[in-house]
Amino acid sequence: MKLYDIVFSPTGGTKKVSTLLTDALDGAVTAVDLTDSKQDFHAVSLTQEDVAVISVPSYGGRVPAVAVERLAMLNGQGARAILVCVYGNRAYEDTLIELKDTAKQAGFRVVAAVAAIAEHSIVRQFAAGRPDAQDAKQLSDFARQIQAKLSAGDSTEPSIPGNHPYKKAGGASMVPKSTKECTNCGICAVECPVQAIDKENPKKVDETACISCMRCISVCPHSARKVNPVMLSAASLMLKKVCSDRKEGELFL
Repeated sequence: MKLYDIVFSPTGGTKKVSTLLTDALDGAVTAVDLTDSKQDFHAVSLTQEDVAVISVPSYGGRVPAVAVERLAMLNGQGARAILVCVYGNRAYEDTLIELKDTAKQAGFRVVAAVAAIAEHSIVRQFAAGRPDAQDAKQLSDFARQIQAKLSAGDSTEPSIPGNHPYKKAGGASMVPKSTKECTNCGICAVECPVQAIDKENPKKVDETACISCMRCISVCPHSARKVNPVMLSAASLMLKKVCSDRKEGELFL
């Protein structure tokens, strides 16, 4: 049995959660980075004996469309899948059920699912520092329960919350722009999951392609990319009521 860590994590929060979970499961880990637009995802092929931890962030209660596209390219071939959706302390709505549908269409057998919290990728004061020590302890406990199910050979599919049809995707997007500190180093363009930034001129962004994942902000060594401060302030006010109280992770077996 091989353990696959299949993750879409532009700013690192989802990766932190997936690492805490996979580190507590049995097996050597093979990483598949869905954030890397240069990978050939058609070449990723699993077997019935394998286990995959498939982790994505929740963007407005949905799986990011590009993550859906790349997951659909994988060859699950009956491998058991543990689904993980990570959200910024607001809500994950239809993310898990969309992830379940996508994983099954790619040939995976869903045996468990987890909803977890990480620092909000845009309005970073919400769930700041998460996953924290309390989250790590909970995820370790989730992994223990999941491992017991795997070891028992139980492949029953858990009941996962969500709706069909899914909630409508979209909403106002925030496109990061370069500031005067930009040196045209091009790291943001190389690292952009959807190649929305011009490699020859990183100050140029295809706003229709940008998914507001904030990866360019997180990888910039000069802190030279930012979102519109007025829009950021408005988002902060809008989210304050629903994001201020601490939410806890959930396990579905």
